[in-house]
Amino acid sequence: MLNLSYRTILSVAIPLMGSTFIQSIVLLTDSSFLSRYDTLAFDAAGNGGLIYITMFMTLVGLNEGTQILMARRIGENRESLLPRIFGSSIIINFFIAAILFLFSWFILPDIISSNARNMELGQMQVDYVQIRSYGIIPSTISLAILAYFTSTGKTFMILINSLIIAFANIGMDYTLIFGHFGFSEMGLDGAAIASTISDYIGLIFLVIAIYLQPTARKHEMLSKFRVKWSTIKKLFILSSPIMLQGLAALLTWTVFFFWIEQMGVFELTVSQNIRSLYFLAFVPIWGFGATTKTYVSHYIGRKDFKSVAIATRRIQLLTVIFLFVIFHGALFYPEKLIALVNPEQEFIATSAETLRFLFGSMMLYGFCSVYFYTISGSGNTRYILIIELISVLAYIVCAYLFIKVLKWDIYSVWSVEYIYFGVIGILSISYLKFFNWKKKQI
Repeated sequence: MLNLSYRTILSVAIPLMGSTFIQSIVLLTDSSFLSRYDTLAFDAAGNGGLIYITMFMTLVGLNEGTQILMARRIGENRESLLPRIFGSSIIINFFIAAILFLFSWFILPDIISSNARNMELGQMQVDYVQIRSYGIIPSTISLAILAYFTSTGKTFMILINSLIIAFANIGMDYTLIFGHFGFSEMGLDGAAIASTISDYIGLIFLVIAIYLQPTARKHEMLSKFRVKWSTIKKLFILSSPIMLQGLAALLTWTVFFFWIEQMGVFELTVSQNIRSLYFLAFVPIWGFGATTKTYVSHYIGRKDFKSVAIATRRIQLLTVIFLFVIFHGALFYPEKLIALVNPEQEFIATSAETLRFLFGSMMLYGFCSVYFYTISGSGNTRYILIIELISVLAYIVCAYLFIKVLKWDIYSVWSVEYIYFGVIGILSISYLKFFNWKKKQI
């Protein structure tokens, strides 16, 4: 059982943050390589990557539900059910992954071509996403394994997995984008192939890890691997709101970037510079968010609601501190950060000014995110979906107003982030204060 000390909280959260940080570095490296290769390839990878991540979030949402259910069973001392949850999760993953793969090849190209202002850019996005879609296949197993390690607090394995993927991805990016070590210069396609191959390398490591890791062997995760319809149904009911919540959030952001592309190439490149660095801010937010869900689900399983309150207060403090430490460059030296991503002088001033402006929005979200993840960890995932839908509705209406009607400049357009994070915070705090969320059975 996880205890409430800051040391234990950090022992769970830091590997998760390290994993997210490494992924952010990979994103920055991809962006840095592509911006030096070709600006259009840089923009296409940015928008194409958003489309891929939007699809991928449906699988991530499902496995957040897997993590919550596993953590609850551990808190209830019913650990014998973990292999059944694990097996059922993989089956659902395969089903959803097949739908996403077919969507990316047969439906998505028409959607992109009908919305892109620059047709060459649109076709490059299609090519990128279709290559990346092959990475959905290993994720069906990888995400289920990651959910198990997170629920048991064995997050160090996640950090190692991220390091392996990062080194593989960066090395292949350099080789395939520019054409080194005897390989042909592949540009944008090379970046997509590098990321996809890295996903398969990560899967190989995770399969070996869950086979050899002592806790996983104790739980007999592979030897008692089971698939049961009742568990599939329970997982789907718990996870589907999280899947839809993540899909709604990233789909809205994807639409936002489509509208920015229609503003012009300059505005899109500035926004892609921001997006590449934005994920640094999510390092502590996502790391402590996953930690929050594990702690909340563990202690609710034990009916220890006092410990839930202590854990969330401590996690909130740590989130704000780590967020400031990791993202402080956006406030104090944004020009240097932007230059790392894209050294083109015409974009640096506006990108840096916008990044500094957004520092406050991320601090706001860092403070409010713990309330949001507490609701998720309690199993009240339908309310998470409701909060998300209201927030993205406010976001998309304001984005449309700012871009299409008022025709603001790109700096002012990004103020929608304050609206989105503010609505999430207000609704999450209100739900925890006025609704009975502690007795949810899953």
